[in-house]
Formats: sequence, structure tokens, C-alpha cells
Amino acid sequence: MSRSVLAAFLLAAPLPLLAQQPVLPSRQPTTQPQSKPQTEKPETVAPAPFLTLADAIRTGIENNYNIRLSRQDVRIAENNVTRGNAGQLPTVNGNFTRTFNRNNVRQESSSRPEPSIANNAKSNLLNGNVAATWTIFDGFGMFIAYDRLQALEQSQRQLTRATLEETVAAITDAYFVVVRESGKINSIEEALKIGQARIDLTQARVDVGVSAKVEVLTARVDYNADRSALIQQQEALKTAKINLNNLLGRNPNLDFQPADSIVVSPNLNRDVVLQAVRQNNPRLQQARLNTEVATYDRRLVRASRFPQIGLTTGYGLNRNINGAAFFGTQLVTNTGRTYGLNYGVVASVPIFDGFNRNRLEQNARIVEEQSRLQLDQAQLQLDAEAEQAWAQYQNRLQLLELEEANILLARENVAIALERYRLGLLTPLALREAQRTQLDAEVRLLDIRYQAKQAEIILRRLSSGLVQEGTVQP
Repeated sequence: MSRSVLAAFLLAAPLPLLAQQPVLPSRQPTTQPQSKPQTEKPETVAPAPFLTLADAIRTGIENNYNIRLSRQDVRIAENNVTRGNAGQLPTVNGNFTRTFNRNNVRQESSSRPEPSIANNAKSNLLNGNVAATWTIFDGFGMFIAYDRLQALEQSQRQLTRATLEETVAAITDAYFVVVRESGKINSIEEALKIGQARIDLTQARVDVGVSAKVEVLTARVDYNADRSALIQQQEALKTAKINLNNLLGRNPNLDFQPADSIVVSPNLNRDVVLQAVRQNNPRLQQARLNTEVATYDRRLVRASRFPQIGLTTGYGLNRNINGAAFFGTQLVTNTGRTYGLNYGVVASVPIFDGFNRNRLEQNARIVEEQSRLQLDQAQLQLDAEAEQAWAQYQNRLQLLELEEANILLARENVAIALERYRLGLLTPLALREAQRTQLDAEVRLLDIRYQAKQAEIILRRLSSGLVQEGTVQP
């Protein structure tokens, strides 16, 4: 067979199957590479157990340290809500004292020429009592204090709910970052297949003398550039997995494979979302409760201006055994015992304290006004975040529709370009450009799909829609 006939036969033959690594001289024929879905497992990533988004959220809620610490704060706030802590219940104390003495006594008297002396005389004192006090009026401060404790508990619950919502949002976002980075590896793998097919075709042309060796070298340089991008993308995937494991409270080196893909909900309603933000957002609810707490603090200062009236009662025993008493010149031991019930009324009326109560009430009014300003600021900030997220959500939905149509065109363009290159109707530069265009389109689609989902997650978090009645909405 002549050289020209062999060349014509090779150019008319189907694409060689099986790619050749650039460093290996041997080649085997392969079919034209076909693009696969972005959500499939990358071929260059080691097998690992699958992890669903629901399992990730469940693990994060159980193990995340921020949630666990916040739940402990709720327990403390619950324990503080008692009528005793508000001062509404009586206090009862039992006291017991027992003392022993050894005294040296010298007693002189004008009626006796010699002093009376007792060395190491023993005596002891026993005192025991039970005392109870009960404030029955303090300007209604005890009732205000109880309401304040309840408001603090609700504020802590809202803070814990906000922590839960934000953690679930962070976990969901980190999970979809892993999905996105995995999809980018898929896209680079597809580019490598096209690059390998280009190497095989070019090498076949060089072998029959219809192409220069420089074209093979250029194809291999481009192939190695894509391999370099793959290695860097694998590092990005590893980093994304470490970040997610950290949020889940797991070993950062624990490997897994995401089982869910990025699915964007296209039917969110702006008015419903904004209304839910104003009504349900836990940070906003906490700011409202903080305003109530500031009002209670001011009322407590005002209540301190009123008289405080309390009841007191007790039962006591006092026994004194004195072994160092003289009766004339005779050393005797005296024993005294007192016991019984006591009761009464205690009243305290504030008259003047250097105008400190005026100062405290003025400061309480200022704090109350600050809390209202912080509430308005929180409302404005949330509205701005919601509007920004909604604008991004709407924009990304439009771009997503455009890029999903564009990726089909890019894939078809590469298939045509590869076929034309096989027939010798296209330059290597044009094929490389078509390959890069497809890779850029694949990556752009992944980024836009992730950004649309990210905006959706923000809207759901702001409207408190991620966690509802113990269930998590992915």
C-alpha cells in the first residue's frame, strides 16, 4: 500500500478509540469522547461513601459546636426563670454557732485583800436560729423582674434559633460548594478526553507525514495545561470537603462523595419572602425582645424608688456556759439559756442617695432608646440583605436558563470541531478554542447554578424557612 493511500485511509477512518497519555508512545483507537452530566462522580476522584445533604445537616445539628454551646445557654436561661430568682419567694436561713474559750481570769475587789484568780477557765457558747424574710412589696419590682427573666429566655431562644438557621445555611452552602467543585473536575476530565483525542489524531497525521511534529508537541502542552488545572481543582475539592467536615464537627480528613445535585427552586415569591423576613427572622425577633428587656430595666429602676416592706420571723436558741465566774471568792459555773420565736415587719424607705436613682433611670432611658435604634437598624439591614439576595436570585435564574441552553451549543460545537479536525478541515488552534469554550461554559454553568442556589439559601435563612418545627428544609 502506498504512503498516500495509507494517509487517505487514516483520514477517513473513525476517531481513534482510547486515549494515549502524552508520555506514552503507544496508542489505541477510541470513539469520540461524549460529554457526561456534571453531577456524575469524577473519574479522577477516589471512591468514597456517599453523603446526602439531609445527612450532612442532621450530623451538623448534632455535632456543631456553635449549636451545642447555644443550646447550653438556653438551658441556663430556662433555669433563671424562677419566682425565687425574681425575689417573689421568701428566703430562709439557718445559722449555728458554737465557740469554746479558755480564759485566765483575775478579779480584784476592795472588799477582799487578795485577788481572785482562775487559770484556764473553760466556757462555751451555743447559738442557733432559723430566720425567714419575705418581701411583700417593692414597687412591683419583683413582678417586673420575673417578666424580664422570661424575655431574656425568649431572647436566648431566638439567638439559638438564629444560630441553628445560620449553621444549617452554612452547611448547605458548603455542601453545594463540594458539588460545584466536583462538577468542575468532571468538566476538566471531559476537556482532557478531547485533548487526548486531539493528540491521537495529530500523532496519526505525523506518522503518515501529513502534519508536523510541532502540532503534536503543542497538543501535548495543551493537554498538560489541562492536567495542571485538574490537579489544582482536586485541591479545591479537598479544601471544600475539609470546610464541610469542620462545620459537621467531623474529622477534617474524612472523605465522602456528595449524593445530591444543585437544584434551584424557581418559584419563590418576593412579597411572601419579605413578609416572612419581617415576621419570622430570629435576629429581628431577638432585637424586639432586647427592646422589651431594656424597658423592664427602666421600670426596675423606677420601682426602686418605692418603699420596700417585708415580713421577718425566726426561732432561736442561745446557750452560754461560763466556767470563769466568781461568786464572792468561790469560782462557779454559770449557765444561761434563751430560746423562742421572733417576728416582725421590716420597712425601708429610700429618701436620698445622692441622685443616683435619677442617674440610673436616665441611663436606662438611653439604653431603651438605643435598643429601639438597634431594632430599626436590624430591620433595615435585613431588608437590604433580602433585596440584594432577591436581585441575585432573579438574575441568576435568568442566567441559568441562558447557560443551560448555551452548554448544549458548546458541546455540539466541540463535537463538530473534533470531527472537522479529524477530516483535516480545522486547525489545531480552532479546536483548542472550541475545547476551551466548552470548558468555560461548563464552569460558568456550575458557578451560576451555585450562585442561584446560594441566593435561595440566603432568602430562606432570612425568612427563617430553613428550620421549621424541628424539620430542616434543604
